[in-house]
Amino acid sequence: MPMDFKDTLVIAISSTALFDLAESHRIYMESGVNSYAQYQIDHEDELLKPGAAFGLVRKLLALNEGAEDKPRVEVILLSRNSADTGLRVFNSIENHRLHITRAAFTSGNSPYLYAEAFGAHLFLSTNPVDVTQAIEAGIAAATIVAPTQAGNESDIIKFAFDGDAVLFSDESEQIFQSGGLEEFTKHEKASAQKPLEGGPFKNFLAALHKLQKEFGTEDCPIRTALVTARSAPAHERVIRTLRYWDIRIDEALFLGGMDKTKFLKAFGADVFFDDQEGHIERAREHIASGHVPNGVINKK
Repeated sequence: MPMDFKDTLVIAISSTALFDLAESHRIYMESGVNSYAQYQIDHEDELLKPGAAFGLVRKLLALNEGAEDKPRVEVILLSRNSADTGLRVFNSIENHRLHITRAAFTSGNSPYLYAEAFGAHLFLSTNPVDVTQAIEAGIAAATIVAPTQAGNESDIIKFAFDGDAVLFSDESEQIFQSGGLEEFTKHEKASAQKPLEGGPFKNFLAALHKLQKEFGTEDCPIRTALVTARSAPAHERVIRTLRYWDIRIDEALFLGGMDKTKFLKAFGADVFFDDQEGHIERAREHIASGHVPNGVINKK
């Protein structure tokens, strides 16, 4: 019987998000693909250093400890390398003792299509074009950047999400952009009983919630937080939407336009997902952050 990943959280990740390939990329940009390929072959026994998502991936894979029958988390490598040049990546995976056994090497083509084929709930990459294509295909995806300082060292994995255009559709954000705060507040108050449509990260949050229920609330190794610029009375629609979806969120921060950075640091997020690049740039001072190229903000 063919294997499937039913009831497993599936994360697809690019080689450049998992490892630091800055030097390799420099050679590619300066000298072309042939020099890049030869460089990778010449250095294939040289251990690659961790990249922006390395810590998150290691924590997620640790959730499989004690899961003897079926892994709770499956990490898939999706790479623009060829199989030949990708040998260095797999050697580094083995040396770092990461249990990643499945991969797609596309020799320069965008690998996002394989994220859907593998049933990935999330695709992390450093290539904005691949991420945008994945978002347009309905896959939760983000362009991840590394933090400038060391992040959360605890064993608990903490995910922080923006609301509009990430967990939820950008319906309300469109009203805010066209009519301002007053129109936005009026619309959200009038629509408080109407659940928001799901955004690109709804299914990923649902998959996390399903995994959380395996552990229970007392000793769960995963925590989630909504970190949004919304405030009262626009908070009610968000709360009712999550209730309608039957999805638990552990912490909800309604900041009313305040800078999110200090709150993300206080939460101790391992990664933060937001649709606005300005928020990502500030947050990366402390935590890994993923830009979600979705919604009216990213169409300007």
